[in-house]
Amino acid sequence: MKLFKDDFKISEPGISSVEKIMIGGINQSILIQSENPDNPVLLFIHGGPSMPIPGVASKGYDYALVTTTKELIKHFTVVFWDQRGTGKSYSKDIPKDTMHLKQFIRDGHDVTEFLRRRFNKEKIHLVAHSWGTVIGLSLASLYPEKYYSYTGFSQIPSWVENDKLSYKWLMEAANEKKDKKALRELTAVGAPPYLEGFQQWSIIRKWQFKYNSMFYNAGDKKSATFFSGLKIMLRSKDYSLLDIYHSLVSGFKLSYSEKMLEDINTFDFFKEVPSLPMPVLFIHGGKEKHVMPELIQRYYEYLDAPEGKQLLWSDKSSHAFHLEDARENEKRLIAHLKTCS
Repeated sequence: MKLFKDDFKISEPGISSVEKIMIGGINQSILIQSENPDNPVLLFIHGGPSMPIPGVASKGYDYALVTTTKELIKHFTVVFWDQRGTGKSYSKDIPKDTMHLKQFIRDGHDVTEFLRRRFNKEKIHLVAHSWGTVIGLSLASLYPEKYYSYTGFSQIPSWVENDKLSYKWLMEAANEKKDKKALRELTAVGAPPYLEGFQQWSIIRKWQFKYNSMFYNAGDKKSATFFSGLKIMLRSKDYSLLDIYHSLVSGFKLSYSEKMLEDINTFDFFKEVPSLPMPVLFIHGGKEKHVMPELIQRYYEYLDAPEGKQLLWSDKSSHAFHLEDARENEKRLIAHLKTCS
């Protein structure tokens, strides 16, 4: 079985549409896919900042790094959104001072309102991955009346606390490998939080990337890699090479403003979202080394969710999900969300 191919086409009267909509004062792109537009709406918020998979590039492809979608679009109207400053929502005219967490939350709310109007829905389902969970959980907490449920893949409860755990893991890994350069650089930058700008913070990201924290090799061709996401973009009929550049390079540079770095180093869902009045599902990679499993376990146990909560694990995955786990995630989503509408 190949990971990347045009796995489905949507029949009439379904919808498979890439659209530009005015969000937060700028044009941003969304992908809408559904076999039946009357079905409940599911908004998926991608990770990053500036890594728009699942996003507009996922049109027609089953595997989308986190979940598969071929069956999902039979039960839900699935919407992927390329966030401000990345992919098909990039523009050189986007003011740098708009690249901060509150603006992304406002953008997410604007997308929500557009979908509620467009499909005449009182509520929609909200699903997010990684950085997207910072936006998603904030939206669910601020506007619970607009969402049936919240699902967080690789949920980040606190960026700083996660960086502290990641730093500890990196130091242990560097010692085990006797990696003198890593030990020297990590020791020099010290433990988080990193509040002195991108240069300081980039050291931990550099060694996370070198130590492959986002991916787990299960020993087969179905394991996720960096190139899994890149291939989705390269094969997309809706993405140009410039869109890919805006996802991985220019969008990345735009996204990490000083204000954004301050924002991600100061939010704390343990304090800000101690409870959520809707069904909550967390799905986490069992081999995760990027968003540390012990942190989501702590938050799951801490969170008060009177409508019900679950924490499920994907045994062959780290931050990006193995194909078999992605298929299981799709089944999990369908089963869970059908009980929440």
